[in-house]
Amino acid sequence: MNASIWLKGLAAAVISSAANSICVLIADPQHFSPQQVDGIKHLGMVALVSAIVGAAMYLKQSPMPKSGS
Repeated sequence: MNASIWLKGLAAAVISSAANSICVLIADPQHFSPQQVDGIKHLGMVALVSAIVGAAMYLKQSPMPKSGS
């Protein structure tokens, strides 16, 4: 696997994980409403943590390729 494909996979994992945080809006719209400053802040935190978890899971499944690959 070359580095370009690996980076695209990592980006896809991060983006899809962050996008899944939108489900929080459905579950608790009062605390995560984008119409409130605190709601945007909370939603951003959920998206960030979700993206970190997605990246960690991708790295576990597909570790960084060696420089010679």
